[in-house]
Amino acid sequence: MTEFDVRPVSGALGAEVRGLDLEELTEESFGRLHELLMENLVLFFPEAGELSPEAHKNFGRFLGELEVHPFLPKLDGHEEIVVLDSDQGAKADVWHTDVTFNASPPIASVLQIVHCPPRGGDTMWSNQYLAYENLSAPLRDLLDGLTAVHAFVHPNGTQFEAEHPVVRVHPVTGRRSLYVNRMFTMNIPQLRRAESDVLLAHLFAVAERPENICRFRWTQGAVAVWDNRATQHYAVNDYTERRIGRRVTILGDDPKGDEPRWPHLAEAGTAADHRAQPKSRA
Repeated sequence: MTEFDVRPVSGALGAEVRGLDLEELTEESFGRLHELLMENLVLFFPEAGELSPEAHKNFGRFLGELEVHPFLPKLDGHEEIVVLDSDQGAKADVWHTDVTFNASPPIASVLQIVHCPPRGGDTMWSNQYLAYENLSAPLRDLLDGLTAVHAFVHPNGTQFEAEHPVVRVHPVTGRRSLYVNRMFTMNIPQLRRAESDVLLAHLFAVAERPENICRFRWTQGAVAVWDNRATQHYAVNDYTERRIGRRVTILGDDPKGDEPRWPHLAEAGTAADHRAQPKSRA
């Protein structure tokens, strides 16, 4: 069995992995990495060096089929690699799980920072298993029977909307995690609008508690891979110098949870109503 130097980053999630050449990733070494990813939810490779585009894509392909993003800029000659350039507005400073407004959100992403500001620009991840497990039993029971509407409107006018369980069951680990996020979750359609707003505000706060979080200080060439099914992340916007990342994203599965126990309420309002009144980012 392939073994690496593995160093936990926090008590909640995250581990640094050293002693592995990502340019030469094999089935055997990926098998061990996958076990570590399921255990830690996000893995960091501080010594990766700048990956070749092919090695970057190959890493992602071990996890599944790669996304070709419909909007974001790409690395020349490599349509699967998105370029995230802070000078072009690529700053995701709101807690979120990627692309939950799609019916099949991505299962994971592999990000490398190729140009790093001298200070600032960290990323934080939050463990959504813990967010769910630390709720009281009666509240967990309620949430297991609810769904939530996730939505996004692109500046070009394209609208996306999907409905997912508030609590999803991970297809590999079988653990339950909270599956709502401040950026894309609009409402819980089984509840009245006022009830939905209050409950979601509480769940967002729970999801973002410091005890559920790890924080990674990027260095140039460092790589992170995270499980998008049981985490949220937040890019800290505390820098002015340029920051450039390259990311591949692995196409998703359909979030599964318990069947909803109640019908939609007409009083819940529509996703469009909720988009008209953005939630607090505090």
